[in-house]
Amino acid sequence: MIILFISSGLFLGWTLGANDAANIFGSAVGSRMVSFTRAAVIASVFVILGAVLQGSGASDTLGRLGSVNAIGGAFTVALAAGITVYMMTKAGLPVSTTQAIVGAIIGWNIFTDNAVDSKSLTQIVSTWITGPIIGALFAYLLYHMIKVIRRRIKVHLLFYESYIRTGLLITGAFGAFSLGANNIANVMGVFVPSIPLGEADFGIFTLTGAQQLFFLGGIAIAAGIVTYSKRVMQTLGNNLLELTPEAALVVVLAQALVLFIFSSSALSRLVAATGLPPIPLVPVSSSQVIVGAILGVGLYKGVRNINLKILGSIASGWITTPVAAGLLSFFLLFFVKNLFGIEVGHSVNPPASSGSGMSIAMVVKYSIIILLVITASYLVYMVLSERRKTNRLKNKFYR
Repeated sequence: MIILFISSGLFLGWTLGANDAANIFGSAVGSRMVSFTRAAVIASVFVILGAVLQGSGASDTLGRLGSVNAIGGAFTVALAAGITVYMMTKAGLPVSTTQAIVGAIIGWNIFTDNAVDSKSLTQIVSTWITGPIIGALFAYLLYHMIKVIRRRIKVHLLFYESYIRTGLLITGAFGAFSLGANNIANVMGVFVPSIPLGEADFGIFTLTGAQQLFFLGGIAIAAGIVTYSKRVMQTLGNNLLELTPEAALVVVLAQALVLFIFSSSALSRLVAATGLPPIPLVPVSSSQVIVGAILGVGLYKGVRNINLKILGSIASGWITTPVAAGLLSFFLLFFVKNLFGIEVGHSVNPPASSGSGMSIAMVVKYSIIILLVITASYLVYMVLSERRKTNRLKNKFYR
């Protein structure tokens, strides 16, 4: 029964993978430095790790915005956000899952006559402005640094391209981890208050109830990356601004740094220890950050290189997404409550699973085993493939 209710969250995770997670390797794939298959596998593995290991911080902030305390309400809110993002993704727009879930939660608050936490809303909405600005600033500075380093250090073109490709893979993995840590709140955060799960002991490690939900959400994100993200990657990588290999590396690294800043509990505590206000741990729109980073590179090169028409269509999606998700959430809540008789406004504790059927813990356990086997197999393949490619480059160079 629980799996049925969280299916809307899994659907939302799939749309996040199809759309937002594509931002991690979109620039690299668009510049043809990294193949889509390799990018999808690396992003999938690290987004799951980030979700499980560091996904609680942003989830707490989103929970304060509106504590969806009924499992029927959580199902409907996630469904509304997922449908909204899916429709925008079908249109080829890199929209924000963060904005969709925020709009859907506000729709739930209005329907159930609950107050919206203004402090949490301000923290989240402020990143819609500061995220792209910080991303643009990082990208501008990093691009300048790479240009200076390349002028001072002479590297053969073949080896330089290999270094850039390796850098794209490393920063992409870092960005995927940060995305999982930051944006898993959008996928499963609304279910945490209404689905109290016990700890699952796997012998060498233990997962809390929230981590079990985050793990399943991470798998859904990975499925979206593999099955549907290629179109959005190409939109970001080619249409908005033609990217050189150096620019692709800078865009990925700038986006990864911004997501890490707003998802790291350790960094927030470190800043607070110096007497400064702690960094808010909030879900950040990776779509907005990546566009800001691309604009930062564009500003360095000259604004004439930026496709302003594509930029305008993306910006319009940012405005319409939260409004559409909020309206859809409100009307879906009305139908779920009145047509199907499912409570959407207070806590619903489903009965414990009987001997028949699989529990959440069992689903997580078998999924982990399968993922470990797939990951190990791919890592072996990747190492062998890189070794063959390096040998070919060396042979070509020395000839």
